[in-house]
Amino acid sequence: MTDLEGLRDRYRGALVGSAVGDALGATVEFMARDAISRKYGELREIVGGGWLNLPKGEVTDDTQMARCIARSLAERGEFDGDDIAARFVEWYRSNPPDIGNTTRDALVRLASGVPWQEAGQQTHEKMRPRDKSNGSVMRCAPVALFARADPKANARYSADSSRITHANPLCIAGCVALNAGIAALLNGPGTDSVSVAINATDDDTVRESLGSVHAQTAETLDAGGYVLATLQSSFWAVTTNDTLEEAIVAAVNLGQDADTTGAVAGALAGARWGYSAIPDRWRDVLRGREELVELADRLLELSFRDA
Repeated sequence: MTDLEGLRDRYRGALVGSAVGDALGATVEFMARDAISRKYGELREIVGGGWLNLPKGEVTDDTQMARCIARSLAERGEFDGDDIAARFVEWYRSNPPDIGNTTRDALVRLASGVPWQEAGQQTHEKMRPRDKSNGSVMRCAPVALFARADPKANARYSADSSRITHANPLCIAGCVALNAGIAALLNGPGTDSVSVAINATDDDTVRESLGSVHAQTAETLDAGGYVLATLQSSFWAVTTNDTLEEAIVAAVNLGQDADTTGAVAGALAGARWGYSAIPDRWRDVLRGREELVELADRLLELSFRDA
């Protein structure tokens, strides 16, 4: 591959990788690891089902909300919080089967006319400390694709993408760290993404959590809905495995909030290994794959404006 072809492959990999991780993980969302092991041995196939009874290849709110952000960036050519918030509200009004508690509270406020700069903060003030959830890191990857060439813009937009619904400082810092790691892998797949993520934030709790990634095992990790649990498990999966498939499988089989861990690990893995590394059997069944590829290509085009 030429440098441009490789970059395009990683862009497509980040968006589609996140979606296949979501679709794979949805089957075992909220299941304990030992329950997954008893039922599947090791889940490696996208089969649908799960507590949402999804069709094979369907995605959850993780990808649906990420797609809202990607569409806005692609169509507007800029980060427009008002437009992203409006797309979130439109999605909310479509009555999706699953919306996280923190996200739902903020979307109700947005739907009633509260500006996005205030809705997430109001939710934070109402729900803290219960709002340290992964509902914004699960969807923020498109921002990294858009702002890959400008670390300061990537950090600013990543923070704002979280604030729309998740204004808890830990969630904001988590999005900044994750997207710094994704952008670094897009720019150089051999990059130490964990170190880049640590250096991108001054939040000591996030830095400490990511700093212990390499000391973790599948037995010590918590893969629940806490934002730091998702970040730690996702970076662990991608840095301790040698292929995209093995990284996503490892993330999903941790159980608990498996669709979100799969989605975040999938974005990192796709940015590292590329679209060409995604197994055909996953790509072929993924619903909405063609649009994700088109969005990735558009975000790549836009990223050169800041190069």
